[in-house]
Amino acid sequence: MNIYFSGIGGVGIGPLAEIAHDAGHNVIGSDNEESLMTKELRKRGVNISNTQDGSFLMANHHDRPIDWFIYTSALPEDHSELVLAKKLGIHIAKRDELLNYIISEKELKLIAIAGTHGKTTTTGMMIWTFKKLDIPVSYSIGTTIKFGSSGKFDPNSEYLIYECDEFDRNFLNFSPFISLITSLDYDHPDTYPTKKEYLEAFRQFATQSQHIITWDNQHAELYKDMPQVKIIDSKNSNDNLKLIGEHNRRNATLVQEALWEIGIETSTDEILSKFPGTGRRFEKMVENIYSDYGHHPTEIEATLQLASELSKHVVLVYQPHQNIRQHELQHEYTDQFEKAEKIYWLPTYLARENPNLPILKPKDLIVNITNNDKVIISDFNDELWNAIENDRKKGKLIIFMGAGEVDNWLRKKLSIK
Repeated sequence: MNIYFSGIGGVGIGPLAEIAHDAGHNVIGSDNEESLMTKELRKRGVNISNTQDGSFLMANHHDRPIDWFIYTSALPEDHSELVLAKKLGIHIAKRDELLNYIISEKELKLIAIAGTHGKTTTTGMMIWTFKKLDIPVSYSIGTTIKFGSSGKFDPNSEYLIYECDEFDRNFLNFSPFISLITSLDYDHPDTYPTKKEYLEAFRQFATQSQHIITWDNQHAELYKDMPQVKIIDSKNSNDNLKLIGEHNRRNATLVQEALWEIGIETSTDEILSKFPGTGRRFEKMVENIYSDYGHHPTEIEATLQLASELSKHVVLVYQPHQNIRQHELQHEYTDQFEKAEKIYWLPTYLARENPNLPILKPKDLIVNITNNDKVIISDFNDELWNAIENDRKKGKLIIFMGAGEVDNWLRKKLSIK
């Protein structure tokens, strides 16, 4: 098939484009911005346009008719390429439909990693372990990894490992062979207006999975009368794993439980203890400076706990994500920042916003923080960077955290591509 991916540089779409490419389909696409994902795809020979006015789509369709047009939920209905694809009569679908097609076509068993936090790291750990055990595997992960591409199809694989996110109810379009649910906290209010709806979606996801593995403290009542659910005692985290961060040790334990469930009984303590991590998950940029994707109080607390195992002097540069989310989270910001001796608080990154909601300022968000005397309200400017450089010279460990522009700003400052 000839498949066009609109927004091909995205962390959900890009890996799927790589899978489709490996599976023998012709892949082309577009994205307004150059990213690590577009660079990865270009290296594979994928033709990508940085304009999305429809001209690239039309030219390619004229040369060779496009069979599928794949797009993300972030694409507005009046987007030039989406409008044109409809006009041309191309089959239009989101990523779940194409991935399910490939799973069915290649007769793969789906290993899905879901949950509010920890999906990417746990997916990375699963992929890493399969590779180190020399077991052929196909996979899709929503970030870059140092030990492979972000998406891969192996014709010899029995399983496809997928970071199965709940945004736009994506995960409800799958029927996994086995699913891991890493954690549950209310998130994505733009998709789930209430916490009840959010949790009910995870219950539905569980009913669609042949096997589920999760923790005993993750709303166990959701899985009542579900014999396919294996609930692990939270005290049973594997202490033999030499990983920094309590959440990393817990995620690795879930991976081991899943491997045993599918019949892989080889000891993986040493393999998982050497897991190199993934992009934007406490990713080391230079000495004493890290970048992290966290943007929820639970993620913030977990990452600061991890950092505290490396340094007694942790500095956080935090950019909140989405104003609509901050309206839900503002009262949850409390003691999660205790392990940071200084917090530079940046303006909220705005995307997919409700125009009727007032924009919350940093001063509105830090009111309930127990150590708010350590907060410095800042912005992306030379003053912030000079302060960070000064902290770094003193040997402090600095984390740039957020899902918005904070990572790109850091990379530009450090001249890292």
